[in-house]
Amino acid sequence: MTNKNKTTLYIGVTSDLIARVQQHKQHIFKNSFTDRYNLEYLVYYENFPSIEEAITREKEIKKWRREKKEKLIHSQNPHWRDLWEEIKEW
Repeated sequence: MTNKNKTTLYIGVTSDLIARVQQHKQHIFKNSFTDRYNLEYLVYYENFPSIEEAITREKEIKKWRREKKEKLIHSQNPHWRDLWEEIKEW
């Protein structure tokens, strides 16, 4: 997730991507990291067969420098468009 100006990145894990993105967009969790920095744009996601694999990947990506995270996003979403429209009808 990122904000309108793409200045802050958030890496997270969830078992329900649609519900979680909706929560971020609606600022359900007041004073959370995503709420404070207005992180409402889904610019990258990955699917995994198990939550354990997803958590392992989340921890891996969180250790990366921003430049490497940006390259990952750019590889799948070069214009950093909000992927909400792509996933909301799943």
